[in-house]
Amino acid sequence: MAKATTIKIKLLSTADTGYFYVTRKNSRTMTDKMVKRKYDPIARKHVDFREAKIK
Repeated sequence: MAKATTIKIKLLSTADTGYFYVTRKNSRTMTDKMVKRKYDPIARKHVDFREAKIK
């Protein structure tokens, strides 16, 4: 069976609050780590979220 093109990833907050989003990305076109600027409700501001592995 073929390998899936989209994989699930966890976007972990860089504000060290432990808050995260779960999203998908195309692993063939986006080979580097994903970084998004999103809202962290614990820190109550927009911060960078970096890609981490889902355990």
